[in-house]
Amino acid sequence: MNSPFDAVLQAGTCVLELANGDRVELPAERWAADPGHGDHLMLARCTGPTLDIGCGPGRLTSELTARGISSLGIDISGTAVRLTRLRGGAALKRDVFDRVPGEGRWAHALLADGNIGIGGDPVALLRRVRELIAPGGRVVIEVEPGHELRRRRVRVGGSSWFPWAWLGVGALAGIAQAASFHVAWTGVHGRRHFAELTARN
Repeated sequence: MNSPFDAVLQAGTCVLELANGDRVELPAERWAADPGHGDHLMLARCTGPTLDIGCGPGRLTSELTARGISSLGIDISGTAVRLTRLRGGAALKRDVFDRVPGEGRWAHALLADGNIGIGGDPVALLRRVRELIAPGGRVVIEVEPGHELRRRRVRVGGSSWFPWAWLGVGALAGIAQAASFHVAWTGVHGRRHFAELTARN
């Protein structure tokens, strides 16, 4: 089964259409470029084996590999997996809620580029990610400006509707607590906001 993101990754542009008719352009050009300054803030937090969830065309997975850090990208898009491998990263076509290699052993998990919105429920996603990381592991995420959690049904390029979420930095602490994490670090570059979460005992 093809992912709705296959075509947009090939085209180099990505627009989410909301059910109310609004359209949100996603930074597909950034996904395909080399890692920028904001990306390096996240990458610096990854010092051990890292799972890049929703890896897209693999700029972060491949950069970690180049740094000598064991990393694996997973994505529901076969195009994303192919592009990641072409950049020198390891990647599998996999849904984060399905079986993932190394469950319970990853030192770090990455949710960059708004991927905290996968599934439309950041609490459920973080609870799943907690199952994937090792004891003492950390989750590095990118969140939105603002103070709200917004949940919508969206589609891409005429695809079927699917749930998505936008997590504002001001709502992060409450979401983290609900998923049994606490916020250990935050960073910002321009309008991009980042955080590192550690599991509560």
